[in-house]
Amino acid sequence: MEIRPLSRDEVRQIDNVAIEQYGITGLMLMENAGSGAARLVNEIAPAGKVAILCGKGNNAGDGYVIARHMELLDREVKLISIVDTESLTGDAKANFQIADRSKLPIIAAADRVRLAQELTSADIIVDCLLGTGATGSLRGLFADAVAIANQTDAIRIAIDVPTGIDCDTGQIMGEAFCAHETITFVAHKLAMQIPECHQTFGRIHVVGIGASKTILQRFA
Repeated sequence: MEIRPLSRDEVRQIDNVAIEQYGITGLMLMENAGSGAARLVNEIAPAGKVAILCGKGNNAGDGYVIARHMELLDREVKLISIVDTESLTGDAKANFQIADRSKLPIIAAADRVRLAQELTSADIIVDCLLGTGATGSLRGLFADAVAIANQTDAIRIAIDVPTGIDCDTGQIMGEAFCAHETITFVAHKLAMQIPECHQTFGRIHVVGIGASKTILQRFA
């Protein structure tokens, strides 16, 4: 069903209703989102080495799910974490642990030099650094990762929203991941309707998370 563009608060509402009223766990929602995104990444870029940039929130958790499903599609994939994975919590931590136990390559990029080495060797870069909840300017390795990724010749795919753009207002938070394609969950976000932001989002695809029609129809 068609859903109107959503704000970050409405995205949270959908997640909360699915979890608290319908008993769909956060892990289930993340699995549905990540597996659907992986299939789309494979369709968008059916060949080449995939690097998935991960931060520390649920967007990173999506990245760990995507990597696992990309491997099942026989793709060469690596995860690049720009945070200490010991700091992960909740569903992101759970999916990191699954990826780690599955022996997926998880690279700790603790400085700009290592980031550049790992990103310049990739054919496809998937942005799972920050999601819809992010506000404020990018700092440190988050800013470095975005700047380096934007300078590569790789196909750049953002998950949910490109890192560095406010999903409600479209404001660029210092620098934004300049995506060729954005795979967003449930529905378009408000900023995707702003013409000046189209260059940052690229082509937009929508993937479901398994929330039922009775939840989503409130936002139709």
